[in-house]
Amino acid sequence: MKAGWAMKRLNEVCQIKPPKAEARKRISTDTLVSFVPMEDLGIEQKFFNAVQKKPLSVVSGSYTYFADGDVLLAKITPCFENGKLGIAGALTNGIGFGSSEYIVFRSDGRLRNEWLYYYLSRESFRVEGAKLMSGAVGHKRVPKEFIENYLIPVPPLPEQQRIVALLDEAFAAIATAKANAEKNLKNARALFDSYLNYDYGANAFLGDLVQIKTGKLDANAAEANGRYPFFTCSREVYSINNYAFDCEAILLAGNNAVGDFNVKHYKGRFNAYQRTYVITVNEKQLILYRFLYFHLLKSLKTFKEQSVGVGTKFLKLGMIQNLKIALPPLADQQQIVTKLDALSEETQLLESIYQKKITTLDALKKSILHQAFTGEL
Repeated sequence: MKAGWAMKRLNEVCQIKPPKAEARKRISTDTLVSFVPMEDLGIEQKFFNAVQKKPLSVVSGSYTYFADGDVLLAKITPCFENGKLGIAGALTNGIGFGSSEYIVFRSDGRLRNEWLYYYLSRESFRVEGAKLMSGAVGHKRVPKEFIENYLIPVPPLPEQQRIVALLDEAFAAIATAKANAEKNLKNARALFDSYLNYDYGANAFLGDLVQIKTGKLDANAAEANGRYPFFTCSREVYSINNYAFDCEAILLAGNNAVGDFNVKHYKGRFNAYQRTYVITVNEKQLILYRFLYFHLLKSLKTFKEQSVGVGTKFLKLGMIQNLKIALPPLADQQQIVTKLDALSEETQLLESIYQKKITTLDALKKSILHQAFTGEL
C-alpha cells in the first residue's frame, strides 16, 4: 500500500443504508421522486439512468431510499456476481427509491463516490462476496457483515480524483475498443445473413428430394475419445466407437428445450441420436448438399415457429418434408455456396478475434484496477 494511504472498513467511511426519514423531511408525500428497479441498474455503467418517476407515498414503504451522489450495489444473486452497480445522479428532486435488494453507500466525505464505484467494480470484490452468500437458491445475498467490514484504501481526495480521471480515460478507451470489435463482428454477421436469407424462390418440397431417417441411439451413448462423430441434438459433436452411417448427410436436431434447433453437414462414418434427423440427397442432379445445408440453416427460424411440445420443442417429420426448397441451377448453387462458405469463415475468424480481444481487454481492466488501488498509477 502506498505511503499516506489509510485502510478503512466501509462502514467507517460510508453511511450504509441512509434512513428514509430524510426523504419525508425534504418533500411532501405527493412529490415525484425517481424510481429505479433492478433492471435499470447497469453493469459497467458508472451513472445509471433513472427514467421512472413515482410519488413518494407510493415508494416510501418497501423500497430502498437513496439520493444524488449515493452508490448503489445489488446484493442478491445473480445481480451481485454480474456487477450491477452505479452512482445516483440527476434524480427527480434529488431523491430516488428502488429495489429492496440494493445496498446504498454514502461517503462521509473521505471518499469520492467514483473512487468507491471503481473499487466495488473489481472482480475480486465480487468473487470474495459470492463465496459468502447465503439464502435459498436463487435468492442468495451477500452478508451485511462482509460489506460493512470490507477494507478500502483511502488516499487523500486529490489523489483519488487524479486516479479516477486516469481510470475514466483508460476505461473509455477500452469501451471504444470493445465497441469497434463488436461493430466489426456485427457487420460480418449481417453480411452473412443477407446472403443466407436471399430469396431464391421455392419450387420443390424437401421430401421430394431427400431421404430422411433418424439415429437409433440414446444421447448418453457417447464415448470419450471415440473413433467416430456422434451427432445428438446438441450443438456440440460428441464421439463414439461404432458407426451406423457411412455417407454424406445433413444432420438436423429434432428437439430442443426452447426450439433453438441446429444443423450440421458431414461426410464419412458417424452415428446419431434417435431424435437427430439424418438427411441424404436422392436427387443429386438437382441440389448440392452444401446448398441444402445453408437452406436448412436459413429455415431454423421457421422450424422454431412450427415446433410442437411444452417442456421440450420437437420437429415432426412432416414439417421437414414439407419445407419448400429453392432449386437454382447447380452452377448457381455452387457460386452461392462458395460465397457463403467464405463469409462464414470470415465471420468465424472475426468471432475468434473478438473473443480474444474481449478477454485481453477484460484482463487489462483488471490489471489497471489493481494498479489503481495499490498506488501504482
